[in-house]
This record gives sequence, C-alpha cells and structure tokens, in this order.
Amino acid sequence: MRHFFCFFFILSVTAALDAPAIFAQPYGVSGGNNLMPASGGMGGTSVARPQDFLSAINFNPAALTQYEGTQFTLAGTWAEPTFNLDQRVSLPPPVDVDPFSAKSSTPGILAPNIGVFQQMEIGGRDMHVGLALISASGLGTSFLHVPAANGTSSYLLCLELAPSVGFQLTDDLAIGAGIFLGTAFLEGPYVARSAMQNDYALRANLGIDYDVSDETNVGLYWKTRQNFTFHNQEVLIPGTRGIDVHLGLPEQFGAGIANSSLVDGRLLLAADVLYFMWDTADFWKNQYRNQWILQLGMQFELNDRLKIRAGYDFAENPIDDNVGTTGIPGVDNVRKYTQAQFGVINENRFTFGVGAVDVLPGLDFDFFAGGMPRVSHNFGANTSVNLESYWIGAGLTWRFSDMYFIERR
Repeated sequence: MRHFFCFFFILSVTAALDAPAIFAQPYGVSGGNNLMPASGGMGGTSVARPQDFLSAINFNPAALTQYEGTQFTLAGTWAEPTFNLDQRVSLPPPVDVDPFSAKSSTPGILAPNIGVFQQMEIGGRDMHVGLALISASGLGTSFLHVPAANGTSSYLLCLELAPSVGFQLTDDLAIGAGIFLGTAFLEGPYVARSAMQNDYALRANLGIDYDVSDETNVGLYWKTRQNFTFHNQEVLIPGTRGIDVHLGLPEQFGAGIANSSLVDGRLLLAADVLYFMWDTADFWKNQYRNQWILQLGMQFELNDRLKIRAGYDFAENPIDDNVGTTGIPGVDNVRKYTQAQFGVINENRFTFGVGAVDVLPGLDFDFFAGGMPRVSHNFGANTSVNLESYWIGAGLTWRFSDMYFIERR
C-alpha cells in the first residue's frame, strides 16, 4: 500500500500542474459529479448510491461504506465549450472596452479526477477511507485576440485534495465525513490590470446514508462554504497597489434516493436534489442567486459485465439580474459586462455512459459523455452571452480484491 499511495501522489501532482480552467458543465462555477467516471453517465446522481467511490468522496462520504478492499481510479474528461459574447456599448475607464462581438478563444480543456480507496480496521472498528484529487471548480474565457476587448480574459481553477472516511454504524445506517483542502488560482477579468494569484482554503463535508430496504436507500450531505483571498490581484489604477479579491465556493446541501427493485434488480433509478447557497460565497453572492438543481439518472445492467447509463439535470440559471441596477449607466454597464464573463447560464444537461466490469482481471472501464445545449442570456440592454458545451470522459478502476461492492444491489 505504501507504493500505491506514492503512485497516487505523483499522479495527483502531475494532474494539478497540467489542469487548466474547467468550463464544461459546472453549476455556476461549482462542479458536481458530472465529470466522475460512472456518475458522469447518470447525470451526476450519486448522493444515495454512487457507482464510483470518487463521487462518494465528493458528495456523500457515508456512501464509501458501499465499497471494500482496495481500489484506485484514474479518470479524465475532455470538454469543448463555446462561449460567445456580444458587447454593444463602450465601457468607461479603467475598463476601456469598445463594442465587439466574438467567440472566446479558450481552447478545449482536460479535467482530471484521481482517487484511491482502502478498507481498513482501526481499534476494532471497520473504516472505509478515500483520498481524491478533484477538479472542483473552474471557468475560462479569453478575448485577448479582440483589440476592442482591451485584455478581457478570466481564469479560475480550484483543485481539491479530499481525504474522507465512512463508518457503518448499524446494518442500515452509515455516516461519513471529509475535509477538502482547496488550492485556487484566479486571473482577470482584465489581464492588463491583474496578475494570477493563488490561495488555499478548507471546507468540511458530512454525509448520511440509510438503507430503507434491500432495494432502496437514501442519502444526505452538507458541505461548508470555502472562501479564498487573492492578495493584490486586481490593479484598478496603474502604478498603485493591487486590491485583494475575495472569492469562494458556496455552502451546499444535497439529498438523494436510489432504487433497484425493477427488472430483477438490474435497473437502478436515482434522483438527487441539490441546493447551492451562493449568498455564502464571496464575490459570487454579488453575481449569482441561490440555486436549486435536480439530477436524474439510470443504470441498466445488460449482463454481469456491461452496464448502460443515462441522465438528465435541470439547474436553475443562477444569474442575478439585479446586478448593475444603480441607475448610473457607466457603472451598471461595467458590472453587467464583468458578470457576463462568468455567465454559466445553461439549465439543461444530458448525459449517457457505459460501464464494463473486468475488461482485464480486476480492471473496470467507464465511459461517459454529455452536453449543455446552446442558450442565450441578456445581461442588461447592452451585453449578451450564448454558451454551449460538450464533454467526453473515461475512467479506469483497479480493484485489488475479489469483491467490487459489499453488496451489489
């Protein structure tokens, strides 16, 4: 196991150095489990009965008790967003943006998710422990190729190192907890007057999982907010000291239910309801409204070795249209233009996936893909955005035991 964790550490560091901003399918700028190897094909559904342990770490650590032995997962997603911005009026100094209409030049991106799981016994108590590097949040837009945009470019990346543990209290009830150590990087939204800065912050995660019956179980989780401070990040007046930018990820709650009573237990149906409290997150509380999300997913086992998956998400558009309503045209236009750089406006997401068990002895393969169809949003009378995104990903899971789940419902 010592060499195993060393291998995990090396891969995690490499992924952290290579990972760019993640503008694929986030809710606002906060990621869910849509990019995880199995949950990614099921619309991210994973609060009650996740089909990969990475999803349990990221949402409900109590669900780690559904796994045993030793497992290692290496997963990645390629996303291709298309972000178009139309700015119809000039903006005053210090922004100095002239009217333009252009597509962001941010290229496609790669998002890694890597983790290891170990079942162990400490002091006579059975523990289910997970450790993961998670692509938790990100966004990237760039209009550096447009002279009229005057250096408009925004990049946000947050990677989380997440140790988590689950305990089986009774035959039906499990609890879990996790700590997320996040490192975040921010640049923009006007690169001529800012520098990329980074910061670190912690957040906690608590979860409960309960087996209502042999076929049905429910789960709950709660994540605390996570606020970062980027010192001297934004220079409003050239030659002066930069100002500190406070920016964070929101407190969130989730509840889920999963049932496998149909088709002789081969059909798994799952649903999650998530609530993101953007009013607890620095910076975003002035950009976004609190947001409800519904995730629906299914998995059908064609045979003992092959599964097909599908999912759908509805996420409220979090954009707060009251931003920039001071009545001062220049100030309001700048605020709307800045808000548009972070305009993840899509409400609908569609996913599908395939899972294969034992493609090689002890090695499972998961494939998934998804998309957010193009939608448009007006940020006041003078700025508008349209956005679409499609992604494709896969994961490999090595199982170092003869059992995949404690009980395969």
